[in-house]
Amino acid sequence: MVDYPAVERLLRAAAPHELLDVLHKALGTSAGATGVQLLMADYGLMRLQPVSVLPYTNTPVPVHNTAPGRAFGAQEPHLEQHEDGTLSLHLPVSVRGDRLGVLCVALPRPPEPELVATLAELAGVLAHEITVAERDTDLYVQARRAERLTLAAEMQWQLLPGRACARPEFSLGAQLEPAYAVHGDNFDWSASADHLTLTVSNGMGEGIDAALLTNLAINALRNARRAGIPLADQAMLADQAIFGQYHGAKHVAALLVRLNLADGRAEVVDAGSPRLWRMRGGEVRPVEFEAQLPLGMFDGTPYVSQHFELEAGDRLVFVTDGVYDVASQQGERYGERALAKAIAATRLLPATHVPRSLLQELVGYRNPTQITVAEDDAMVVCLDWHGRD
Repeated sequence: MVDYPAVERLLRAAAPHELLDVLHKALGTSAGATGVQLLMADYGLMRLQPVSVLPYTNTPVPVHNTAPGRAFGAQEPHLEQHEDGTLSLHLPVSVRGDRLGVLCVALPRPPEPELVATLAELAGVLAHEITVAERDTDLYVQARRAERLTLAAEMQWQLLPGRACARPEFSLGAQLEPAYAVHGDNFDWSASADHLTLTVSNGMGEGIDAALLTNLAINALRNARRAGIPLADQAMLADQAIFGQYHGAKHVAALLVRLNLADGRAEVVDAGSPRLWRMRGGEVRPVEFEAQLPLGMFDGTPYVSQHFELEAGDRLVFVTDGVYDVASQQGERYGERALAKAIAATRLLPATHVPRSLLQELVGYRNPTQITVAEDDAMVVCLDWHGRD
């Protein structure tokens, strides 16, 4: 039987690059495991990349139509029996709703329910340790890459708080595309005991210029938020920082939201192009706000907060203009009607699955033979509001 506290202590004491080796040895001794493999989700959430000696020597596993992918998608343990009679138990490796990958444990016999539950808990401990270990090693970050990131994408991904977050009051999921060459789109969030602050932004330009601009905007907003000042003043300070650097030549469109977790009341500053849609009771409608100037466009721009309320069961979907600029095979842009229909089709999906579903819808909509508009990066953020009991 697996001694959960003992294995947990071993993982916490392990060197950052030795987490998998320590777990393999511990499970081999206590559970008879004949093999342990860690698969990390790639940036596009399409493949599960084996953590192995670099350069990569193992073949990635598709997320769709595979046993590890089933555990990753359902976020539940899945037992696979191979043709030779061997067994593999696939366990989701997730931390606070952020899906990192899958732990695959090879077992000599069908596991008892108690063993499955213990291994699932240890997969959660592994997720926490990976998150901490990434401060000191590139092993797990490198394993996520199915291909090389552009420098701009490297800078953008390092800014992100994660790709998902879950609390009793809400569930969040987000995705950037193209994952390996994203330019200026970004998102940020922070949750306290009583509030969730969410920022969706879209910086001007392409490549390094867009990434530098977005880095300045996000860090200016974080600096203001961590100083504890009101939402509208956060926008004003970020506006001053961007204008001070670029003198109006560049700006950042942003949507700032501060949600009260006690009652679902939201404060909003709309400073540009990111758009918000709400699905309530199966009906999808855009949430309109008074448009204000993008951050950094003019010196000393004042910003004013607006308000709206959420009801339990509401789904909010934030999209940047890269979603609307996609052209169909007939040259038509992906408009509001098509987007509303696509959002409605996600009603049975959890928040973490919605961004990928919508972005895949764009792939099917895009003209594959002729580019009629400039290609742009696109971002989708989904927030499901459950409410507080």
